[in-house]
This record gives sequence, C-alpha cells and structure tokens, in this order.
Amino acid sequence: MGHSFDRLNAAIDRYLPEKRLFLRSDYGTRFVRLRPVAQLSILTGAAAMFVWTVIATSIIVFNALGAESFREQVARERQHIETRLGELAAERDQRAVEAQAAHDRYAEAMDRVATMQAMLLASERKRAELEAGVETVQTSLRERTRERDAARTQLAEYQRDDANVELRASAARLEEFEQTLDVLMAALAHTATERETMSAMADNAHLQAQHLALEYRLIQDRNHRIFSQLEEAVEEAISPLERMFRDAGLPPERILQQVRSGYQTRSASLMPISISSSGTLDPGSDEARANSVLSALEEINTFRIAAQRTPFAMPVRANVRMTSGFGNRRDPRHGRQRMHNGVDWAGPQGTSILSTGAGRVKFAGRRGGYGNLVIVEHDFGIETYYAHLHTIDVSAGQRVSRGDRLGGMGTTGRSTGVHLHYEIRVGGRPINPMNYIRAAQNVF
Repeated sequence: MGHSFDRLNAAIDRYLPEKRLFLRSDYGTRFVRLRPVAQLSILTGAAAMFVWTVIATSIIVFNALGAESFREQVARERQHIETRLGELAAERDQRAVEAQAAHDRYAEAMDRVATMQAMLLASERKRAELEAGVETVQTSLRERTRERDAARTQLAEYQRDDANVELRASAARLEEFEQTLDVLMAALAHTATERETMSAMADNAHLQAQHLALEYRLIQDRNHRIFSQLEEAVEEAISPLERMFRDAGLPPERILQQVRSGYQTRSASLMPISISSSGTLDPGSDEARANSVLSALEEINTFRIAAQRTPFAMPVRANVRMTSGFGNRRDPRHGRQRMHNGVDWAGPQGTSILSTGAGRVKFAGRRGGYGNLVIVEHDFGIETYYAHLHTIDVSAGQRVSRGDRLGGMGTTGRSTGVHLHYEIRVGGRPINPMNYIRAAQNVF
C-alpha cells in the first residue's frame, strides 16, 4: 500500500512538485510537507466546492426567474378575465336593452291585437244584428213582393177596367217601399265589406304578434348563453380567492362579513337591476340571474379589498435565500432547541424590505433581540414583524400599502448575520408565514 502511494506521488510530482510550508514561532521553526497527492486532494476539493456553488446558484436563479414568469402569466390571465368580464357585462347590458325593447313592442302589439279583437267582436255583433234585420226585411220583402205581384195583377185588371185613384196610391207606396229596400241592401253590403276588412286586420295583427313572440324567445336564448358565460367567468375568478383565504386559515365567510361591515364595497354599477313588487324574483328570470352575477362581482371586489389588507406577499423580492423556517430549531448562539416564531431570509445589507399588505405602522424603532423592528397592523387582527433592519424608513402611525418599503435588511439585535426575521401574528399568536405566502402563489 505504501509502495503504491509513493509511486502515485512520483507520477504526480511532475505536475505538482512537493512543497514545504514553513511555520515560524517564538520557539522555533517548523514546516509542513505538502506532497503531490495532498495537493491534488486539496485542488480536487476546491474544484468540487466551486462546481457545487455554481450549480446551487444557478438553481436558485432559475427558480426565481421561473416564479417571476409564473406571476406575470397569472397577472396576464387575471387581466384577461377582467377584460372578458367587462366585455360580457357590456354585451349583457346591450342584450337587456334589446330584450326590454322587444318586450315593449310585444306588449304594444298585444294591446293592438286586443283592440282589434274587441272591434272585430263589435263588428260581428253588428253583422249579426244586420243579418237578423236583413232576414226580417227579406221576410217582409217576400210578403210585400207577393202583395206587389197581387197588387200589380189587380192594377192591370183595374187599368183595363179604368181602376180608381186608390189603386194608383197603393202602387206609389209599393215603389217607395222598393226604394227603402234598396237602401237597406246597400247598407248590408257595406257592413259585410267592413267585417272582411276588420277580419284581415286582426289576422295581420295576430301574425305580427307571433313574429314578436319568436323574436323575444330568440333574445331570451341569447341572454341565456351570455349569462352562462358570465356565471362561469365569475366562478373561475372567485374560486382561487376563496381557496387562498381558506388555505391561509381565514374563513372566507367571516372575512367577507368583516370587510362589508367596515367598508361600503358595493358601487352603483353592482346594485341589483330589478326587484319585483313582492320583493322576490323568479330564480330562472334574466333579472334574477343578472342580480346573481352582480352579487358575485361584488363578492370578488370584497375579496380583493380583503386581500390587499392581508399579508399574502413576500416581504423581500431581491435575490435572497431562506436560512431558517418556522418551528423548533437549534439556536445558532446557544445550540439549544428553541421555538422560531418566523422565517429568516439572508441577503445583502440594505436590501429593500417591503410591506406584505396594507395596514398601519404600529411600531417603528429598536426592541430587544429584534433590533430595529417595524410592526405593521393589518385588518382581521393580523400583525407582521420585520426585525434586524439596518435602516427604518417609516414611522409609527403611518399608513402603508402592499409593496411599500419599510427599511433595509441588516443585522441589528440578536443576530448572527445580515438577514430579515419575518413574523405573522394573528390575535397575538405567531403562525407560519409560509401558509400565507404559499396560499397566494397562484393568485398574485
């Protein structure tokens, strides 16, 4: 074994000749021999460490770039959904106006049909009366005709026999009766013509009413498709928001109730478009479906208000690395097991530390082992802690929004290096900040 080791040293000696490292002290001089194999081992270890550092750095950079690209894609998808919702809402409003206009035309046509039907009934009654009168007149006419024929026969006989004046008077009355009969026949013909005209007008109005009813049904079918698309779009938009709050341990119903009790979130464009006189609507009607969509849009708006006031974001966006998570860990100073109430990220000194949600700065100053500390008070009993800061850029009582700079990363207080210690407390109790950050990864 030793002989092989010597031969290996001899083979490497051409490239890495043996070196001696002299160490001088007050008591003498010593040296350390660095044989070729030892030098090769040191170089190999250094090269392996360099390669590992390059690979690890590349993985971190690629992960950061991938996450940023995914967030941009989610933002574009959300913008696309919002644009589509706006377009569908505009189209729904236009179709509602068209449906209302068609409904008005249909009602007007039905009124005209009812009026024409009333006129037709009156005409039918008048015709029946005239027919009865004509029948009476015809009966009387037939009797008078027989009387006339008899009178003519008698007249002829009297004329041959030089009839008297009374017979000529009867002939005059008969001629007058014939003239009256002609007037009645003309009136009957005029009434029949009017009846035919009214019947044609009623048939035309009925056809027009059928056409308007068909148009109204087509508009209803088109509105049904529009409402279906709107309902599907709002469901796709509201589900990730509900899941985000639920994954963070915040019941969505309680969050919505608290936001509504403290803020007026419903704008004029989201108010119900129609309410019946009894206070209820048919669940399948366009008005009820429109009110349902508006209610869902109002709920999405409320969720977004709540999300802005909840610490879902990362407190630092620079190229940093997580050095310690939430839970029990070995204390870096004393080596004992100890509860770690937050998450640590390490990075260059002065790296921007950002507010993870809208709120009010409750404390900004130095506090014990936290060093330079900023505490932001959010809604729903949530507070966020940003500790060991190098600089503080806000003051107590100041209102901040998500993404506002609070200070720079540092190593003040009980710290072993430049890093940010980040905590989330709900009702004064610390919880894992990664629950909030992971819950919002696919939403923001």
